Amino acid sequence: MFDGICNVCNHWVQFVIKRDPKGIFKFLSLQSDLACSLITDHNLNNKPLDSIILIDKDQIYTESTAILHIINKLTGPIRFFVLFWIIPKKIRDKVYRFIAKNRYRFFGKKESCLVPSKEIQNRFIKTETESGKKDE
Repeated sequence: MFDGICNVCNHWVQFVIKRDPKGIFKFLSLQSDLACSLITDHNLNNKPLDSIILIDKDQIYTESTAILHIINKLTGPIRFFVLFWIIPKKIRDKVYRFIAKNRYRFFGKKESCLVPSKEIQNRFIKTETESGKKDE
């Protein structure tokens, strides 16, 4: 799950899609009703909308740990960054939160959530407003 109106978050999603040829990652905007429901179901209500949230099987990852888990499954030189695991989580997350707190100021934001092109629509989880029926 990602902040659908954040420019850097949207660029991150595009970046991941290009380096995930097997299509293992599916995306959902944090602003969607389904995301709100998942956040509640997984007791993540204390997490503000400034954290990427990765749900992998029954495990929940947020902030820098989510990023590193994603990078670990991508292809290409980006995998070099898994070396950041050696940095203590407390420090990684402090840097993550600084960027997250200032993301709109540094990178701007969109008026509305990303609308995926036909080529990548299957990479996004459809929600009630997109499919005309209940969340899938």
